[in-house]
Amino acid sequence: MRARIRGTEIYFDVDGAELVPDGDNMVERPALFLLHGGPGGDHAGFKGSSAALRDMAQIVYVDHRGCGRSSTGDPADYTLDNNVDDLDALRDHLGLERISVLGSSYGGMVALGYALRYPERLANLVLVCTAPSFRFMDDARRHVEQHGTPDQIRVCRRLWDGAFESLDQLREFYELMGPMYSTNFKPEEFETGWTRGRRSSVALNRGFGDFLRTFDFTERLHEIRCPTLVLAAAHDWICAPRHSQIIADRIPRAHLKVFANSGHMLSSDENAAYLQAVRGFLTYAAK
Repeated sequence: MRARIRGTEIYFDVDGAELVPDGDNMVERPALFLLHGGPGGDHAGFKGSSAALRDMAQIVYVDHRGCGRSSTGDPADYTLDNNVDDLDALRDHLGLERISVLGSSYGGMVALGYALRYPERLANLVLVCTAPSFRFMDDARRHVEQHGTPDQIRVCRRLWDGAFESLDQLREFYELMGPMYSTNFKPEEFETGWTRGRRSSVALNRGFGDFLRTFDFTERLHEIRCPTLVLAAAHDWICAPRHSQIIADRIPRAHLKVFANSGHMLSSDENAAYLQAVRGFLTYAAK
């Protein structure tokens, strides 16, 4: 499905009912928007890791502008600010007063921006392997320089410079970095995941070459008042768990859970525990 909003066309998909029978009544489930990473990723990975949450929420998958199956346009418009405002425009398009948001990696940065700009529209917030500021990049760069192979260091230079020239280069990056992204990385399964997704080197370059170098929500985190679950991974190379700790320390109603056996791909590395944590949070937050 597509929504024409704010001068672009955003792809979204909905899984699960809004109203479900409960005895003599119809009970409303929360609308849970899932925001993917990148920038330049898409929603496809969530359909493997998070679709089971449909048993307690109406899931809304979203591709950011210029990403996945959403329309392309002027790369200058691929910004964190536009991703935040697009999310609220999509909420309005769907006729929803308040929503819950789960953002992973870059999607968590968008979710933080949404929580700060549209607090009255946000019921609950789940942040997975993300960071509140540009400082995550320096930590990630040091980690690769200290622990990476020569090939991993080489392909990461394209990331830091925002200089991917083709999808082939982007594929090489994700394949070589796979063992850092996931504690359960399986080279033989990489092709399936790559084929299912649609990735944009343009959007990724726009983020790492520009606005991700300066964004900073740190000093405003205390303004977020909704119930918040922060999930971090002990072996996360790009959004180190200390950044999740900063988020949890500064948001008044936040709870932090660190997954000991996961990398950045937490939702797939420890999927059962991830689903349990999110379900438990949504159940608690609904009370």
